[in-house]
Amino acid sequence: MRHIAIYGKGGIGKSTTSSNLSAAIAEMGYAVMQIGCDPKADSTKNLTGGRKIDSVLSLAERYGIAKLELDQVVTKGFGGVYCVEAGGPEPGIGCAGRGVISVMDCLKQLDVFEALKIEVVIYDVLGDVVCGGFAVPLRNGFADQVYEVTSGEMMALYAANNIARALHRFGQRGSVRLGGFICNQRNAFMEREAVEGLASAIGTQVAAFIPRDNVVQECEMQGKTVIEGAPQSAQADVYRSVARTILENEIYTIPTPLTDDEFEELLVKVKAEGLAA
Repeated sequence: MRHIAIYGKGGIGKSTTSSNLSAAIAEMGYAVMQIGCDPKADSTKNLTGGRKIDSVLSLAERYGIAKLELDQVVTKGFGGVYCVEAGGPEPGIGCAGRGVISVMDCLKQLDVFEALKIEVVIYDVLGDVVCGGFAVPLRNGFADQVYEVTSGEMMALYAANNIARALHRFGQRGSVRLGGFICNQRNAFMEREAVEGLASAIGTQVAAFIPRDNVVQECEMQGKTVIEGAPQSAQADVYRSVARTILENEIYTIPTPLTDDEFEELLVKVKAEGLAA
């Protein structure tokens, strides 16, 4: 069974990427589960027709986690993808990572992966930095293959390097490895060069570039992935290609993150090369 965690800066497109990958992998015939690890509990809504499903934390508060049953926790979405949402407290109240801890405890209690014969699990995890409850998929050994969604924008790259710092620590302690960057393109200046430069500098690869395309937003307005809403589109084929790349990838490393000074030097070099071209 493959356990794949998707990390990246908030708003970079983790949920869009995760749900399209889940749909593409399910289309290939695999039994797939997507676990949304975000208090907003909206990771899987494009797999469920735009409908937000009950989160494990909200159900646990209502019934008690020990009394939860499989069909309460798991919702079947497009393409047969099994959808789970961790959930979290109201903004400003309590720890946002509580839902992640609760969902992991619940899934273990119900033996969900074995019961549903899951082959691929995708964890869509909130956070610019991997800390607290959001590190549970890695710290507790649930996910050992990580991909970082980024773009060529400075703050997205900065977050990617920060996450690499956490992955470096987890990698030294256990089996967590970075499979590479997934560049969700924003058409930033020297985007490819910046993303490839950072990937090379920390000892990983760029697993895929996803071009910017309005069809993504058009499908999301209908509560659908591109795989469902525009299956014949070039963008759907991009997601299918990324899914195949991830499933076939055999290059996983413990990243060596840059210091802040090294990071700044890298961006200055990329910018200078772009202006000189």
